[in-house]
Amino acid sequence: MRVDPLFQAPDPARVSGASVTFEPGARTAWHTHPLGQTLIVTAGFGWVQREGGAIEEIRPGDVVWFEPNEKHWHGATPTTAMTHIAIQERLDGKGVEWMEHVSEEQYRR
Repeated sequence: MRVDPLFQAPDPARVSGASVTFEPGARTAWHTHPLGQTLIVTAGFGWVQREGGAIEEIRPGDVVWFEPNEKHWHGATPTTAMTHIAIQERLDGKGVEWMEHVSEEQYRR
């Protein structure tokens, strides 16, 4: 996974954005964002999953919103790379809470 920062607004603004590229099979760990997160898919084919939900397919042009503190992961499929722009805000200086890795069993559907 490669993260290319795009912007970070100066204080008191809290928003930041990055272009994130996942090679086939790559994905984030489970995580949350205190104020939510928007993904804008720009290339490839990927998956997102919310805790307790099914894996959702994402393609270029798709916009995905995760609610504040909604546990989720996102990444490429096993055979196709994927790039998205990730936009989130910081709360008390923190924009993400990382958790456990996504297991192979969870990832393979």
